[in-house]
Amino acid sequence: MATSAAAVQEEPATKFAKDQLKAIVERIERLEEEKKTISDDIRDVYAEAKGNGYDVKALRTIVRLRKQDANERAEQETILETYMQALGML
Repeated sequence: MATSAAAVQEEPATKFAKDQLKAIVERIERLEEEKKTISDDIRDVYAEAKGNGYDVKALRTIVRLRKQDANERAEQETILETYMQALGML
């Protein structure tokens, strides 16, 4: 009987690890839900912009470019221009 009672009781360290793991998983789940809500909000803003006559593809490009470092953006633009010249597109 002592063996079965010992098996039912968890070591404090094991209980702590389980509680910590559960808390982490619950935090991730809450953040995933927040991410979905924010994603829906962003989609709504793009839809509003489209309804007002703005080009959504251009807006997405601008948002992406604004996230980049200015030097990185300039380097990419230079490479793109070089490739376009080589292909006779400019």
